[in-house]
Amino acid sequence: MKKIRIGTRKSRLACIQAEMLADYIEGHCKGYQAELVKVVTTGDRILSKRLDEIGRKGLFVKELDAFLMKGQTDLSVHSLKDMPTEIVPELPVIGYW
Repeated sequence: MKKIRIGTRKSRLACIQAEMLADYIEGHCKGYQAELVKVVTTGDRILSKRLDEIGRKGLFVKELDAFLMKGQTDLSVHSLKDMPTEIVPELPVIGYW
């Protein structure tokens, strides 16, 4: 059985979205098992300030991107609202629903 590691934030919404993908993989992709890798992001850690006060892009995705680049996850699930407007070629968006 091949394992697919899905990076996600630890928030309830993010976990639900990632679990939906995990359920799809396990129900439709024979021989594959999904594992959620829950990551705390900068946006999750800094709760004492408004997001615009932190002033950086990618507050909810950069740590997940780092996990992908290091091979610690195979893909990430994000809410579209958290995605930066500029996508780097090394981390393409390969699907959304």
